[in-house]
Amino acid sequence: MKNFNVVIIGAGPAGIVTGVTAKKQNPKKSFLMIKEEDKGLVPCGIPYVFHDVGSVDKNLMGPKPFIDAGGEVLVDTVINVDLENKTIKTKKSEEISFEKLIFATGSKPFVPEFIEGYDLEGVEYIKKSYNAIKRLKEKIDKAENVVVIGGGFIGVEVAEQIAKSGKKVSLIEKEKYCLSKAFSKDACEVANNEILNSGIELFTNKTVAKIVGEKGKVAQVILEDKTEIKADIVIASIGYIPRVDLAKTAGIAINSRGAIIVDNYLRTNKKDVYAVGDCAGTKGFLTGNDDSIMLASTAASEARTLGYNLYSIKIKRNMAGTLSVFSTEINKHVFASAGAIEHSAREADIDFVVGKFMDIDRHPGTFKDTKELRVKLIVSPIDGIIIGGEICGGKSVGELINVIGLAIQKSVSVFELVSFQIGTHPLLTGAPTKYALIKAAENAISKI
Repeated sequence: MKNFNVVIIGAGPAGIVTGVTAKKQNPKKSFLMIKEEDKGLVPCGIPYVFHDVGSVDKNLMGPKPFIDAGGEVLVDTVINVDLENKTIKTKKSEEISFEKLIFATGSKPFVPEFIEGYDLEGVEYIKKSYNAIKRLKEKIDKAENVVVIGGGFIGVEVAEQIAKSGKKVSLIEKEKYCLSKAFSKDACEVANNEILNSGIELFTNKTVAKIVGEKGKVAQVILEDKTEIKADIVIASIGYIPRVDLAKTAGIAINSRGAIIVDNYLRTNKKDVYAVGDCAGTKGFLTGNDDSIMLASTAASEARTLGYNLYSIKIKRNMAGTLSVFSTEINKHVFASAGAIEHSAREADIDFVVGKFMDIDRHPGTFKDTKELRVKLIVSPIDGIIIGGEICGGKSVGELINVIGLAIQKSVSVFELVSFQIGTHPLLTGAPTKYALIKAAENAISKI
């Protein structure tokens, strides 16, 4: 039997960041990371292997930083966890003992068994697996008609990338707008238009009745309104669920969303056992209820917390809940949000006012790469605290939303934002005389 102080099951962003951070904090402890495949992928980069990146091998992510820090890696599959004896067994008959165990097992695509034909050959999923995505890309390269079910982030990004390759792509979303869980109606209307402008045939407010095959292979998708869509491949992208089977069998407590229950320091209900990343539960900062935010950025934040505090509490984790900081780009138009948006605030029965401002992201606006910038702040009318934000525009949106995320996390008010000291430059930002975040804050103040 091999013996390690710390065993990490999983080598995604959560596992790698936890391993690197914890090993550096505890250099004398022995660490083992167990991963199922030799090669790993950058999860958020998966949609882009279908065009912009161009190859699965150009989107690799591996545990080299963990190895460089002194950790060991085993390519194998864990099949049993014995918490009483603190041992695990693997598919290759390895038996390993541990002092502390970390579940970083990630998530897997939700399989819509309620759709007739879901199991036909040619119905595919976006799995966070090098081998699976490599096979899927080979199939898509040979296809002409691709149907994507689900207008969330992955569905939209995959659809756009495949459409860039010259394929006929149809995107089906049951809601009126794509990305409706992350953005307001205003932003979603723009997103729908950009999806159409990217050459995708968009079906919103539509549900799939069944997937029809010929000789066991997918041939078309039929909607509830009888619309028939030809399909060589169907990609079902309607969400992910935590991979918790191993933990559940071992006796780890699971929450209402099917994720591992953890405390503020990622500890489970079992001593010396932790969970981090997509497999671990999160709570919304607005409601305090269980939610299911599966973002690499969230996983990395959790992983750093766990890594520093694995053997003793070194950094206090002051976290009111998951902020849900999202961003994406559709047809060269960037969309981002953080915290509460209008409909999520209403659902949580929270009073709010909205501060808005629209301008350009360079000054003067005659630069060729200038983009329109729309900022929206969601603000508590009692104290002016910023509880959410939404931005649409060019590349700068990707970092501006992080400023809003920090403002939410630190309970910054719009009154404080008015005196926010900024650095500006004609080639990089909007004008200092009308900086979009500050002007949106002033607009909110006028409504308080």
